Parts: sequence; structure tokens; C-alpha cells
Amino acid sequence: MNIENLLRETLSDMADEERPPTPDRFLRLPERRPRRRGLALVAATAVAAMVVGSTLVVQQMSARDPGDAAARPARSLQAGVTVNVAAGMRVSQLVKELSRLTGRPVAEFERAAKDGTALGLPSYAGRALEGFTFPGTYEFSPTASPAEILRPMVARFKDAAEAAGLVDGARRAGRTPREIVTIASIVQAEAGRDEDMAKIARVVHNRLNRKMLLQVNSTVLYGLNKYGVEATFKDVRSPSPYNTFRRPGLPPGPIGSPGAEAIRAALHPARGTWLFFVAVDPKGRVMKFATSESEYAALAEERRQNLKGR
Repeated sequence: MNIENLLRETLSDMADEERPPTPDRFLRLPERRPRRRGLALVAATAVAAMVVGSTLVVQQMSARDPGDAAARPARSLQAGVTVNVAAGMRVSQLVKELSRLTGRPVAEFERAAKDGTALGLPSYAGRALEGFTFPGTYEFSPTASPAEILRPMVARFKDAAEAAGLVDGARRAGRTPREIVTIASIVQAEAGRDEDMAKIARVVHNRLNRKMLLQVNSTVLYGLNKYGVEATFKDVRSPSPYNTFRRPGLPPGPIGSPGAEAIRAALHPARGTWLFFVAVDPKGRVMKFATSESEYAALAEERRQNLKGR
């Protein structure tokens, strides 16, 4: 006899009331057979069936204390889907990963990413999802729509932005919220360690304030849909609007998903006059900062020697 039937009949008898309707939306049950109350009572003391969302979870219960639902971990009979959004992850990477996990076409997620209203994007996002899928781990039903999957990522970004005081902080910095998110995404892409983020943000702010070209590799590579650490000579000659070696100011928008630390750094950069940063030891993630071209040249040579010695 199906254990769901046994449990349902037993609970109905014990409560002396009509049985609840069969859970057809979750299980297709066989036709009812004659009751075997003794077996049902035994089953009821051993197993409790719970339906959570669209997932049936069977939880083993302690015979001594059947009310202790946390006695043993639940075992999912229909596993959900988990995706990890890494800090700095691009939307182009995210939609491919979601497609792989769900079996849905990438195009479905790309279409959903363009519907800013359905995703609940903040007004300053400019209806573009890039930069607004907050890093973290997300779980969703295998039957969830692309919008239902992406919406919680945007919601968590909005929570983080509110906690950081993004809108007011951007105004005090003389920037728009979208510009701060763009700076944060650059900081996230360039930093090897969290402790360097505030200094990198200061370099970006200083160069913008001085009307200097930003000249950062991460924006160039993003515009060319490339991945890596350094842009080539050919890369920095590209006409891409994200080429900050040729185009002044910030790129058109964020280049990835910044985490909370990068957002705070963009809003509260360290105090300093630095105009350059160099990863002198990329493997050790050591970053150094300079205020003059001569200092920068010395750091570039230090990097060259470190790479040469490997």
C-alpha cells in the first residue's frame, strides 16, 4: 500500500474527520485499496511525508520523539538546482551556466535578462542586468522560469546596495549609482585581495577627477569578450566603447558582478594620491601603488622580474 495513503488514512481516523483531498499536484496515486490500519499505524510512527513547494521531502522521525523533525537530515526525492554566482562573474558566463544546469536554451535566459521590469532592476540600472546579479549561492526549482531564477539575484543586490547606502553615497561622491556600480565592478575585476580594493578605487577616482584615461585591462577584455589578466597591444587599439586606453571616463556600464566589499570600496575609497596600481606578484596577489610615472615604471620592472624568475 502506498505510504502516502497509509499516513493520510491514519491521520484522518485519528482526527475523526474527513480525509483531505489527494495531493494530485504532487503525486499520481494508485487506486485506493482496503485499509490495513495496523500497518498504517506502524508507518505513521516511522515516516512523515511533507510537501515543500514542488519537492517531496521524506523525513525519518525518531520513534521515541516523533515530534523532533530535526532529528535527522531531510532527503530530497526531487533535487533542486544550485548555482554559485562568483564575484566578478559576467552575465554572459551566468546565462551559460544556468543553461547547463537547467537544460534550457541560453537564449531564454538572455531574453529574461533584458526585461528589467520583470527582474525588479533598480531604476539606475538602465534596464541592463550586468553588474546587478549579486554574488552568492542560489537554489531554485528545476521548473522555475529564467525570470524566477534571476530575480532573487537582483533582489540581493538591492539589499546590499541599500545596506551600503549606495544612492546617497553616490550623490556625495558626485557620481550616479550606476557609475559607482561600474567602478565597483572594475575594482572587483582588478583586485587580487579584498584589502587592496579601497586603494584601487582611489586610483580610479583620482584618474577620473584628473580627466586621465583609466587604462585598465579588465574593461578592454570585457569589451572584447575575452578573459585573462593583461590586454595585448592589439586589444588596446580596439574601437570598443569599453577600451579605457582610448576612451575617456568610465566604460558604458559595469563589467561584472561586484561583491559587497567592492561596492563599499567604490563608495569609500582609501585616502591617497595614487594614480597607478601594478600586480607586482600576480601569483602571490601582491599589488603595489604609485603616484608618478617613474614609480610606476619601477613597479612594472619589479613585476617583469618576478614573472621572469618563474
